[in-house]
Amino acid sequence: MPVSIVVVTGASGAGKTATVAALATRAIMGVRCFHFDSIGVPTPEEMERDHGGPEQWQAQATAQWLTRLAGLDADVRVAVLDAQTRPSTVLGPTGTHPSWNAHVVLLDCSPEVRRRRLRGPRGRPELATARMDSWAAYLRGQADALGLCVIDTTDLTVAEAAQHLEAIVQRVASPDAPAA
Repeated sequence: MPVSIVVVTGASGAGKTATVAALATRAIMGVRCFHFDSIGVPTPEEMERDHGGPEQWQAQATAQWLTRLAGLDADVRVAVLDAQTRPSTVLGPTGTHPSWNAHVVLLDCSPEVRRRRLRGPRGRPELATARMDSWAAYLRGQADALGLCVIDTTDLTVAEAAQHLEAIVQRVASPDAPAA
């Protein structure tokens, strides 16, 4: 049976990493969590030189992650990947393969909350930019166009966001799960 892969995407500050980490602490049988950035993220210059640009690097790295997750032990029914990647990359040709069923969940929040998180607890004020706002809007547009599950973390605690994500993962884990 192919593994189900739930890619949790969103702009920086939306709560992806914290939510997936909180989900991991729940130790749900058959579910394992992973973080895209654990492979390392090259500089923009390296992405351009070695891959043709950031979008190409992202697509290649996403394909590598999906292939890696598809090869997990049979006891893993659902692999959850925290990844700031385009939903269309996961669900398009890169993400199509008989070894896995790909699902995408968008974590989103208001621009004000995202900026506050980036400037405060995340300690990454350089990411609180108009460019990040545009990326968040782009991701929300893709989620809306593709009919993806969206968890709005604006007014949620990390534990509440993880509870919402767990419900989605449990649905995906059922044998007759539709795409998330």
